[in-house]
Amino acid sequence: MKTKEARIYDGVGHLIMTILSLLAIIPIILMVISSVTDNAALLQNGYSFFPKKWSLFAYEWVFKSNSSVVMRAYGMSFLLTAVGVTSSLIITTLLAYGLSKKGIPFRGLLTFLVFFTMLFNGGLVPTYINYTNVFHVKDTFAGLLVPGLLMNAFNVLLMKSYFVTGVPDEILEAAYIDGAGEFKTLYSVALPMAKPIIATIGMFVGIAYWNDWNNGYIYLVKHTDLYSIQNLLNRLMQNIQALSQNASNLTNANQGLAQIPTATVRMAMATLGILPVVVIYPFIQKNFVKGITLGGVKG
Repeated sequence: MKTKEARIYDGVGHLIMTILSLLAIIPIILMVISSVTDNAALLQNGYSFFPKKWSLFAYEWVFKSNSSVVMRAYGMSFLLTAVGVTSSLIITTLLAYGLSKKGIPFRGLLTFLVFFTMLFNGGLVPTYINYTNVFHVKDTFAGLLVPGLLMNAFNVLLMKSYFVTGVPDEILEAAYIDGAGEFKTLYSVALPMAKPIIATIGMFVGIAYWNDWNNGYIYLVKHTDLYSIQNLLNRLMQNIQALSQNASNLTNANQGLAQIPTATVRMAMATLGILPVVVIYPFIQKNFVKGITLGGVKG
């Protein structure tokens, strides 16, 4: 039976977590409601959880005016996320598993070099010159895939800690005694026991690729057909803003602008951007909690 102090502690903790959860969820709910609000009502009455008039015109405008472009951008985002997550998990897992082995030469130095990249980097201009002049990723799919997202030092150290604390050496040694090599041990013994951290890192990387718009903004200059959904939404937002700012100076701009739900379309675009993440997250939440808990233990 819990003591009075323990019940008070639990109650305060639940209250704080409830408030924090509401602070995170309420803006998302308001964004979704605003996206299905009539544009004129939104401009006149402001954002509200109970709009005066409902409307799906923002979604109709996005899909009817740019349906093929939107679908292609969605396909590019799914392809980029799938390739990025697969590549990143392979690289991160191999590096983290190697660093977790106690007998590896220069293990401390190699771990420090990985950790060092979390503290310092070359900056935007040297990085851009390096990727465009050396690796030639400009206007290619690799420009979305490689720069900055393919491997993350934090993910490597998180997975390394999981291998150290979540995969007992005794089980690995038993596999070695049975004749398994290093790759056989990794594939048949370590990886099945590391599913929570693999799901966690996969979710981190997947969200990073899905939400990334910076790489496309920097490295895609001519081949805009490679735009992901975030790049496309960013471009549409810029076009709407430019049209709004120059409406008085452009012929027929006022008429064109009047047909665009300028306020609600931003909310619709944001809703479309986060929708796949919201759908997928509940399926991996259990592994996410376990992976973070064990991976966060110092190893």
